Amino acid sequence: MRLDKYLSAAGECSRRDCARDVRAGLVLIDGSPARSADADVLPGVSRVVRRGAVVEWREHVHIMLNKPEGYVSATEDKKDGCPVVTELCAERDRARVFPCGRLDKYTVGLMLLTDDGELAHRLLSPARHVDKTYRYTALSELSHDARERLEGGVYIEGGVLTAPCHIEPEDGTHGLITIHEGKYHQIKQMFGAVGNKITALERVSFGPLALDTELPRGGWRYLTDDETAALYAAAGLKR
Repeated sequence: MRLDKYLSAAGECSRRDCARDVRAGLVLIDGSPARSADADVLPGVSRVVRRGAVVEWREHVHIMLNKPEGYVSATEDKKDGCPVVTELCAERDRARVFPCGRLDKYTVGLMLLTDDGELAHRLLSPARHVDKTYRYTALSELSHDARERLEGGVYIEGGVLTAPCHIEPEDGTHGLITIHEGKYHQIKQMFGAVGNKITALERVSFGPLALDTELPRGGWRYLTDDETAALYAAAGLKR
């Protein structure tokens, strides 16, 4: 792989900036100054250093984000100019990753940011039945009848019948709900269909990925190797 492509793919710098740094002697390959921006680099083998820092190679970037309220699940918001979730991660990754699925502006919690389109497509495919679990706060306590109706499927906007879900009441108006679909404002619409209302919603898991309780709201980290492997397995993909 060309050095400038390597640095660009790693989110380190643009190809133009790479050429500038090479001319200034600021890029080393295996301990020797790079001679040109098109020098050969072996990802995962060559040791590349730019401006004194080792540039680690990642074929793909996968980020766990604890989404705060007020952020849009997108890479940009041309319509309203709201802040977007990618603004919260490292600057070098912002142009590379995108949100896998969406949480509405006022829903918080676990969000996966990735640059692997095939992984995202498979995880979001209804055919794969990837579970998504949310902690909810409702306006009033769910009755036994309302819970049974929700778990069996209810009709929401457009006459759509939701797939069966699972609800674990915690105390009074709080609980966990697990769905494997992702329709627009689905959980809010479901509760509305049984005469209730969601007042707060936090996603706590997505497939095998659970929200890291050490992450503050708005915080992020790269996935561990085990977490990444579990996601690829859930998507039916090999790493």
